[in-house]
Amino acid sequence: MKNRYQELLQIIKKSYAPYSHFKVAAIVETDKGNFSGVNMENSSYSLSMCAERNAIGSAITAGAKQITAIHLLALSKTKNKSAIPCGACRQVMAEFAKNDFPIYVYQSNGAMKEYSFKKLLPFAFTLK
Repeated sequence: MKNRYQELLQIIKKSYAPYSHFKVAAIVETDKGNFSGVNMENSSYSLSMCAERNAIGSAITAGAKQITAIHLLALSKTKNKSAIPCGACRQVMAEFAKNDFPIYVYQSNGAMKEYSFKKLLPFAFTLK
């Protein structure tokens, strides 16, 4: 596993989070390469997009069919802790998780924790 903290620090600068000031960057590793994404807020919060789903959308657009790992960094002006993927992102991941894969979550100081996708979403709804 390659530590992607430095890459995430560069990507997170592109985050658009003027309301919550909670910036998130993701790198999705797939069978077609690596794809990045940032969160994108909207004044109508339900229209906001998570970094993970933006990165997955880019991967699918490029022809990827399988996620092999995800790296995630969240930064906030008021909180100094990491954030695991939300339920909606986990369900989107399940669509492209043909096997269990690691999710690496980084804190602002570079510390990293690894989670198993199946542990975060053991009963995913899928067509399989």
